[in-house]
Amino acid sequence: MALLYKPLSLLFSVLGGLIAGALFKQVWKLAARQDEAPDADDQNYTWRQVLVAAMLQGAIFGLVKAAVQRAGATSLRKTTGRRPGDDRRKTRESVRS
Repeated sequence: MALLYKPLSLLFSVLGGLIAGALFKQVWKLAARQDEAPDADDQNYTWRQVLVAAMLQGAIFGLVKAAVQRAGATSLRKTTGRRPGDDRRKTRESVRS
């Protein structure tokens, strides 16, 4: 099962990153009324502008990553009846016994 889950998980992570990037751009346009977020190297922006943009981008990325990962694990459980990592948990429990 892990053989199928790993490549799908990687694919969904990449897609999640693309979604997070697009979502951040839209949120930034609404929040800052600017088309582009400040680049950390651009001296035309203040520290505050750069750090707020980075914080917002990180929060959106983390949210999308968690949602994609959770959806993948839930889909796997619904499809197979097993959760990702079940085999590892059983192996650790048998080692402890």
